[in-house]
Amino acid sequence: MKRVVIVFADGFEEVEAITPVDVLRRAGCDVQMVSITGKKEVTSTRGVRIIADALWEEISAEEADMIVLPGGQPGAGNLDRHEGLKKALQRFAQEGKWIAAICAAPLVPGHLGLLKGKKVTCFPGTEKELEGALCTGNPVESDGFVLTGKGAGVALPFSLLLVEKLLGKEKAEEIKHRMMA
Repeated sequence: MKRVVIVFADGFEEVEAITPVDVLRRAGCDVQMVSITGKKEVTSTRGVRIIADALWEEISAEEADMIVLPGGQPGAGNLDRHEGLKKALQRFAQEGKWIAAICAAPLVPGHLGLLKGKKVTCFPGTEKELEGALCTGNPVESDGFVLTGKGAGVALPFSLLLVEKLLGKEKAEEIKHRMMA
């Protein structure tokens, strides 16, 4: 079973965080919602409270097959200030493991130089944070181990892309059909 860590920080964007949780769980992945706040209750940019499955300190991110970073502000900035997450992203990049980020969240791997030379997409205005990346403006992008989405409006196609990369195109099409997308 594929293991996925979806990282939650205060100020996350609701649709970008919950859609991947839902779609990946429908596909049969072991998905952990992990808080970097030091507490399990995490509050979105619009005041929606989520109870995470675990705290960052309680998990071994290295055991996951993919790390997913939801966007939103100040959520993406909060993710960017978490040293443990940044170290995990660097390890994932070295090992060629999946890093997925949507909306403003590509700024986290962008600040680490992990997007250099990669085709990516992000929320308009975030491009300047993506050191050396080739920003396309497309709804979703896949380049090597990096998967990116433009924003909340493409949360479903982004999530289906994650399923495709972890479990294959056929599984992604099955989930898409079952959701009537």
